[in-house]
Amino acid sequence: MRKHEVEALLHLAEGELDQLLEEVEDFPRPEREQLNAFQQARGQKAHWYWEGSAVYVWAATHHQFCDRGAVLRNPALRSRTFAPGKWVGFQPTSQGPAMDWETDLGVIRILHTTGRAAASALAEELAEVADAQGVVTVCSLYGDIGATGPALIAADTAQPQLEYEAQWGTVTKLVGQRLPWWPDLLRRADVISQWSPGAPVTHAELLPDEEETILREAADLWRRVPGAQAALTDLANSLRNQRIDSINSDIRIFGKHGTSSDGAPLLIAAHHPADGCPLPRTDDRDVLAEGWRALASSQSFEAYEPLNIAMLRDPTLLPFGTRTEVNDNSPAARRWATQLRPCAPSALHAILADDAQDVTFHTDYSTGIPAVRIRSTRQGVWVFLAPLRLPDSRARLRSVILDRTVWVTTTDNMIYPAPCTRHDHLWWGHGYGDRPTEAAWVISQLLDDLGAEISLADHWRQAPKGLTELLSRPHPPGTEISRSALELARTHRHEAPS
Repeated sequence: MRKHEVEALLHLAEGELDQLLEEVEDFPRPEREQLNAFQQARGQKAHWYWEGSAVYVWAATHHQFCDRGAVLRNPALRSRTFAPGKWVGFQPTSQGPAMDWETDLGVIRILHTTGRAAASALAEELAEVADAQGVVTVCSLYGDIGATGPALIAADTAQPQLEYEAQWGTVTKLVGQRLPWWPDLLRRADVISQWSPGAPVTHAELLPDEEETILREAADLWRRVPGAQAALTDLANSLRNQRIDSINSDIRIFGKHGTSSDGAPLLIAAHHPADGCPLPRTDDRDVLAEGWRALASSQSFEAYEPLNIAMLRDPTLLPFGTRTEVNDNSPAARRWATQLRPCAPSALHAILADDAQDVTFHTDYSTGIPAVRIRSTRQGVWVFLAPLRLPDSRARLRSVILDRTVWVTTTDNMIYPAPCTRHDHLWWGHGYGDRPTEAAWVISQLLDDLGAEISLADHWRQAPKGLTELLSRPHPPGTEISRSALELARTHRHEAPS
């Protein structure tokens, strides 16, 4: 707020704000407007401005201005005795389901949503209506727990643009009874509208979200593909179980706080039915793996969305490692590109390409990993999923190349991106206190067996100290380290990379 807006809020005459700033130590301090070079060149003067909500809350705490300040932040509310409030009823609003409560201060509308600026938006709508329907304050949920219950954000219809923090306990005192609260995933109009004081707890079924709907529709579509229906149904059940767990966790956390000695009484108004929960999961991991492989290799558009959900939710479902991106002008990438074969795009290729326009699709048939080359105005890039293991051959590791990722060259003149797990990454150099133990442990395993199935469990303990120290150095891109140098580093004897 600028000076004239603060003066209008507090009903101050000219010069009185300057007097407040001089005489009142706790009055919110202003900040000076930052002008850009163009504004300065034009001789524009910088204004002082205040954080409006801070001024509004300050006003509520000072006797001279409390009638112009935040309604629910007046200290007198803590000591004053109020007549019991009255439940007015459910209110559908543009910002979500709400409940109205008649109190000595007027109607308080509790908006059961965590939508950003929802309280302010609804208070502004009401301020444009005659008498604001009797509503003096709109409270919405912030999402976490405050000092006396669920955290609240309030906006008064007298100053709807100024949101401020309010206390659940303050509203409870004004209402005179326990306030109902719904867990986030059951915070729907069809559920909330069933409540009234004294009503039994509602048992409300969780509605499927978009991801679950996509997966269940895909499961029906792919029912004739071995393993695919089981894989899709298993992931749909997993996501639903997670959401039900989230409901139960919210109820435990908020319910416990609501019954604590320092919290205001809270009424859990809805639960999810316990019958049939959790939904069953598939124990046969081979069947699931078969299903996800079929989806990953499919060229059908219908495989794209469920596969994308799987990659975002649980990348361990797919038989590939972490997503990797390298410049196509790097020497290592150019060498590797000669081993790739162009192919028709699969659903997994489409996910790697995202919305890029100039794309070619490839497969590294020796490792099975998909790769796409994306051309841009400056340079092209390769995007691929790292292999989980390298081909099991009689070859041995010849060297590693450090170029955006770790590359492995072999004694049979092949080059591969180093294998990696689905959640880890391979890097070298300074790591802001971390060490490149993942890469060191992968290289150590490949030195012993090029076709080893890589494990990164306890890599911070398993990685040889010498290899970790070697990879902790800031090697220039394209640095190639020979097998002999790697072996020496592994036994704590270092030599310069060759």
